[in-house]
Amino acid sequence: MNNLLHIAALSLALTSSAVLAEDIQTGMRDLNIVDARNDRPLEGFLWYPTADTDGAAPVHSNGVWKGIVAIADAEPVAGKHPFVVLSHGMYGNARNQNWLAEALVAKGFVVAAISHPGTSTWLRDPDQARELWERPKDISRVIDHALSDPVLRAQIDPDRIYMAGHSLGGMTAVALAGGRFDDARVDAFCSAHPDDTGCDVLKLWNVAETPQDVAAMQADLSDPRIKGFGVFDLGATQTFSARSLAAIVRPMLVIAAPLDIGGLNLDVESRALRAALPTGNVTYLEPGTLSHFDFLGVCKPAAVAILAEEEPGDEVICINGQEEREADHALIVEAVVTAFQ
Repeated sequence: MNNLLHIAALSLALTSSAVLAEDIQTGMRDLNIVDARNDRPLEGFLWYPTADTDGAAPVHSNGVWKGIVAIADAEPVAGKHPFVVLSHGMYGNARNQNWLAEALVAKGFVVAAISHPGTSTWLRDPDQARELWERPKDISRVIDHALSDPVLRAQIDPDRIYMAGHSLGGMTAVALAGGRFDDARVDAFCSAHPDDTGCDVLKLWNVAETPQDVAAMQADLSDPRIKGFGVFDLGATQTFSARSLAAIVRPMLVIAAPLDIGGLNLDVESRALRAALPTGNVTYLEPGTLSHFDFLGVCKPAAVAILAEEEPGDEVICINGQEEREADHALIVEAVVTAFQ
C-alpha cells in the first residue's frame, strides 16, 4: 500500500512538473538592494518563473534591442529554485543578458542582475570605476539580499546558487571563485604588453595605484555560497595570480569568442584561464561563430544604422546581431543550463 501511495504521489508530481514546464512564463520585477552600503546603491532586475498569463509584454525593447517578453510583478511559482546572478561587462548594464535570464527562467531558475556603479552604462563615476574590488562584493550583496528578503528567500534554494559574467563580468566571476589579484604580475605583464586592452582599462581607471587600493584588490573576494560559475569571453585573466587560479575547485564554464569583432586576445584571456585552472574543474567552449558582443541581446534590423549615426563606433555591437546571434544564444543557453544543473 505504501509503495502504491509513493508511486501515485510521484506520478502526480511528474504530471504537475510537466504542466508547469508548458505553462511557465517569465515574471519580472525591479531589484533594489537595501543594505548598509548607502554609498553604493545597487539596482537591477529579477526574473523568475510564474504561472500568470495576463500582462505579458515586450520589455527592454527599443530601436536597437529586441528585448524579451515578461510579466511585470507577476506572482512567482511556489517552491525553491536555483538562483543565478549575472554580471555585465564594461559599461554594460543589468539588461545585457536578459535573453539568458528569460531562457533560464523557462528551465526553472530565478535570475538577478544589477548595474555595477562606476562601470555601467549610466553610472560612470571614475572613483567607483577605480574600486574594481567592489564588483565581486556587489554580487555577494545580491546574494545576501536574496537569502534575507522575506519574499525572495522563499523562492531561492541556498544550495543551488550560481553566477555568470561577461567580459569584465568574467573577471568578477573569477574573483568570486577565488582568483586573487596579483599587482606584481599585472605590472610585469603590462610592461611586456603595453597595448593590451585590459592594461589600457586598468590605466584608464587608475586601478591599484595606491597601497590602499592594492590591498583592497588583492584581498580574498571569493563567495563560498556560489556553487558554479559561467565566464563569458572574459578580460583581465593576467591580473590573477597563477597560484590562486590553480587552487579554484568549484566548477567553471568558460566560453570564449574567437571571431575578431571587438574581441579579446584569447591566448592571454580565455585560453590562458583554461590552462591555469585545474583540468577537472573547467568546461571550455570556443564556438567558431561566436564574437565578443554575442553575449549581448538580439539586435533589431535597423540597429547598426541607428548606432552608427547616434554613437559612431558602437555599431560593432550589432554586427551579425540578429539570426546569427539567436543561434549563438541557443548554444550558450544549452551550455549554461548543463553546467548549472
